[in-house]
Amino acid sequence: MSLLFSFFKRSAHAIDSLNERIGRFVSWLTLVMVLVTFCIVLLRYLFDLSWVMMQESIIYLHGLVFMLGAAYTLKHDGHVRVDIIYQRCTPKIKAWIDLLGTLFLLLPVAGFMLWSSWEYVMSSWDILEGSRNSGGLPLVYLLKSCLLLMSGLLILQGLSLLMSEIVYIFEPGTKHG
Repeated sequence: MSLLFSFFKRSAHAIDSLNERIGRFVSWLTLVMVLVTFCIVLLRYLFDLSWVMMQESIIYLHGLVFMLGAAYTLKHDGHVRVDIIYQRCTPKIKAWIDLLGTLFLLLPVAGFMLWSSWEYVMSSWDILEGSRNSGGLPLVYLLKSCLLLMSGLLILQGLSLLMSEIVYIFEPGTKHG
């Protein structure tokens, strides 16, 4: 059993590290988004200039931050939770709630997102979909691919959470978190 728990700990740590690195990288995109927005406003109101490509880049950046940051947010327990009962529970009960919630809610929903977006993304790749606007960004298919990446990262982070909670619940003396 201890060999299994050791495997769970190493796997959870590897997944956590992956999502931590992705989350930290993606967090810098918010700064880029602010700077591009500032440039758009400056160019439009001071010089009466605007480019569709710059405006669409804000949409791309916004999408990337949310899609690629979802697993990072899950890792840091930052998603919205109705915790009327949860906050009053002992750490072991919280671990059971997290384990069951991951198993019966998170993983099925993320799996459904992966399954249901697959054809949508593949059809975008088939035509190398670009912007519908003249002068827009040509990489819509890459942005849509982030739907698959988001689902995959959420599934991985869910598995990390699942393994961590199993170790906490069933291995005596294990600290939570």
